[in-house]
Amino acid sequence: MNERTQSLQKIRPQILSAKLTETMSDEERFQNQTLRPVIKFQNDLFLHVFQNYITKRKNSFYQLTLEKRLDYVTHAIQKDLKLRNSLKGMVVGQFGIEEYELYITNSSALNKRMLNMVIKRIQDQIQFFDSAALV
Repeated sequence: MNERTQSLQKIRPQILSAKLTETMSDEERFQNQTLRPVIKFQNDLFLHVFQNYITKRKNSFYQLTLEKRLDYVTHAIQKDLKLRNSLKGMVVGQFGIEEYELYITNSSALNKRMLNMVIKRIQDQIQFFDSAALV
């Protein structure tokens, strides 16, 4: 393991609930071992990137009901290629070489897991955008 990989892994938060078992799939192992800590580490950046996305879209987000806001998050990340690629890049950029090599063996399935986790994380903190609008 090289110095960059060690440094990246050292700064990631520990997720004690992320259990690893011998019976889990490679994708699930990668999700628990790599994706969850990286996504948690990048949380603040995701929130600010999405805040910027809302602002650039003329703040129509703020006129929506809570349910519609949750749908807006899902739709934006699933349909806006630029946003989706930017969010993926924020995660993949935090991988070590070995993790990247594992990632590229099944990037399609891992991208789906990754983006679903990011969507859920943003939705779970939807109140952030109300306070951010006040600033």
